[in-house]
Amino acid sequence: MMNQRRLYRTIESFAHHDFKTDKELLKHVLNEIVKDEMINIKGGRIWQYEPATGSYRLIHQIGVIERLEPGYKIGLANYPIFYQLADHRSVIANETDRYLRKKGIVKYAATAVGEKIDPKKGKVPQYILAFNSEKLEESLLADLNIISLAVTALLRGKKVERKAYLLEKDLDKAREIQQSILPQHALNFHHYELYGVSIPDRVVGGDFFDYLLPNEEDDRLSVVIGDAASKGFRAAAQALYVSGALRMGISYHTKISALMSRLNKLVNKTFAEEQFVTMFYAELSNDPKGLLLYSNAGHNSPMVYRAIEKRIDLLEATGQIMGPFPDGVYKVDNTHLNKGDVVVLYTDGVVEAVGGGAMYGDDRLERSIKDTAHLTAKEICRRLLDDVLQYSSASDEGDDKTIVVIKRLNIADH
Repeated sequence: MMNQRRLYRTIESFAHHDFKTDKELLKHVLNEIVKDEMINIKGGRIWQYEPATGSYRLIHQIGVIERLEPGYKIGLANYPIFYQLADHRSVIANETDRYLRKKGIVKYAATAVGEKIDPKKGKVPQYILAFNSEKLEESLLADLNIISLAVTALLRGKKVERKAYLLEKDLDKAREIQQSILPQHALNFHHYELYGVSIPDRVVGGDFFDYLLPNEEDDRLSVVIGDAASKGFRAAAQALYVSGALRMGISYHTKISALMSRLNKLVNKTFAEEQFVTMFYAELSNDPKGLLLYSNAGHNSPMVYRAIEKRIDLLEATGQIMGPFPDGVYKVDNTHLNKGDVVVLYTDGVVEAVGGGAMYGDDRLERSIKDTAHLTAKEICRRLLDDVLQYSSASDEGDDKTIVVIKRLNIADH
């Protein structure tokens, strides 16, 4: 399974050209998916739903399977499983159509794309992308869900991109509101020091971070970093909403997994599916062993510098991105921080900053963390951010950049 955010970005990158119709865009994207060696897809087909005939018609095919008759149709009545795509997005099933089985399609993976159409028995997708892979296993479904989400967002984006403008006065007000939800940069909590900075690419942005003390308690601290997928004011509004919901939810002493699940459902009900959120939630306490609990909703994996071993560990995703999948499950994992250990939380605008035609990247960030880990949390954060900004200073491309550093202090430092 690919990194969720990276897979989404990869699909997005396939559609930078101008396309006159949805079909042209879909064909181009499918071709690029099949050609991309990082995505384990060997062939695919595009099926379009025709309400007049109650069937799906083949409009494009590529890959290793024997060529099908152009325009071949399959009746929706023979594929009741397609009704599941409206809620579950992707399925893996055995092929039942005799003609398709003759052509070598014994098993298929299908994912929903585009608007949801409402025939008599329930909603079905406007388009279905069907794929062939060397291994059609359940683990493929997570990647298919991201492909479905990304391609659907591309189709919708083409319809709304001319509406994305705001008056300067409104933007200035939005910037004031957004800055008001960010905490002070620095915070000391028992044997930890924290420092965070968020820089929007535009006047406002979709990155946010927060330090949360439940009911002003001093025995545990929640640290959150998030990234709304959309841009500009829409992203800022979503960041404001999610940050506010977190502040309310944290006061109810809710377990981390339940809090993440409830927040996911709220985002799903409130925003369009392409306005998803990635988020990392960590909880520190006054535990002498340095226990850190965390849940990672498809966010960039925070890097943990181990002072004794002088190595970097990653805090990988424990659940999917927030919003598109209302039944998502968010597991809680843990790690322990020894004295001198450093945790760096960051958004994708950091590692995807472009300089000299190449991205800043995970490897350079790792090296920068190792080089600065002996410094204070503030100095580490500022040095990392300065390095990223200097690296990308000549590029017109950009994204919001947020870094939060957590350092467990030595006794002498405390």
